[in-house]
Amino acid sequence: MNPSLDETKTLRPFRIDIPQADLDDLRGRLARTRWPDEVPGLGWSHGPPLGYLKELVEYWRTAYDWRAQEARLNAHPQFTTTIDGQDVHFLHVRSPEPHAVPLLITHGWPSSPAEYLDVIGPLTNPRAHGASSADAFHLVIPSLPGFGLSGPTRELGWGATRIARAWAELMRRLGYERYGAQGGDWGTWISRELSLVAPRQVIGLHTNGMITFPSGDPAELEGLSDVEQQRLGFMGHYMKELYGYKLIQSSRPQALGYSLADSPVGQLAWFVGVFKEWTDCAHGPDEAMGRDGILTQVMLYWLTNTANSAARSFVETPDTHEEEGAKEGVVTAPVPTGVAVFPKDILRPIRRFGERINPNLVHWAEYERGGTFAATEVPDLFIGDVRTFFRRFR
Repeated sequence: MNPSLDETKTLRPFRIDIPQADLDDLRGRLARTRWPDEVPGLGWSHGPPLGYLKELVEYWRTAYDWRAQEARLNAHPQFTTTIDGQDVHFLHVRSPEPHAVPLLITHGWPSSPAEYLDVIGPLTNPRAHGASSADAFHLVIPSLPGFGLSGPTRELGWGATRIARAWAELMRRLGYERYGAQGGDWGTWISRELSLVAPRQVIGLHTNGMITFPSGDPAELEGLSDVEQQRLGFMGHYMKELYGYKLIQSSRPQALGYSLADSPVGQLAWFVGVFKEWTDCAHGPDEAMGRDGILTQVMLYWLTNTANSAARSFVETPDTHEEEGAKEGVVTAPVPTGVAVFPKDILRPIRRFGERINPNLVHWAEYERGGTFAATEVPDLFIGDVRTFFRRFR
């Protein structure tokens, strides 16, 4: 590691230490929640059911142990640095294996580096987890600009390309000349952009999930399998039933932001609805993520007051055919690409659509369980697929 001596480019050791007063304030707000009414029998169709959320909030108020989760995060080396005027928080966990491959992992929304806590050990120290030392990685896991411990953004413009440039600078400061990129959710596009802005540095791009859309050419739809037809149909369901988060956060994020900043239950409900739709669960997202997993993600936004800043990032985030079409027309991804497909991905990818913009797609694996937050939901599958893909570059 040879970080620049320029004071603006230094890497500052970081440790999470939330004041007790902030935790007491949260507990008081939870106790004073004013609950909305509810029409019986709607289930999750209008958002989190009242009974489900009341039970989760009571657990949050009386049993959830933030200090234990804080200690889990602090067990890994963390740093902050300033890039392009923005504070960036990141975990940097080096492997004990000297020939480990550097790997930068990018989360999406509403997530954080906490999504990867269960996979850090096996990926950095595989021998300690019954695997081969040849599969070791040095991990760099940043918090997205404006998300959680990276603090709020102060200006617009932090889209995928700008973040990718920041990631390339971060890896340069860490002394990594060649490295892999991995991402989920919005992290898939940021990682793809990283391969475009730093093609000589990125040895391979791995994503869990990939946002793909048809080009409009009818010939591209010929011969789709039944599963692919279902995935194509799910795009319509997404636009009709699940797109509200994007519409609000990309058009009126500040209006929503007051509620996210003032009400912990409001923020929890907004996130829980997403977790329910985007994870592999039947009755509630705690089946996929655990209650502590859900609440830790929420806490990293609540305690830093960054839910509004994160919501604002949707102004910069294309995810429709029209928005992505303009982007895809610019350039195809040059690096070898691998995709792990999970059945409850936010948008279920179709390989031929992915190959159009990623012609060097060399790995495609489909799994029978898991969703958007695969490293938390199915860490065994996530670890195995990352290892399998990157073996070809060692």
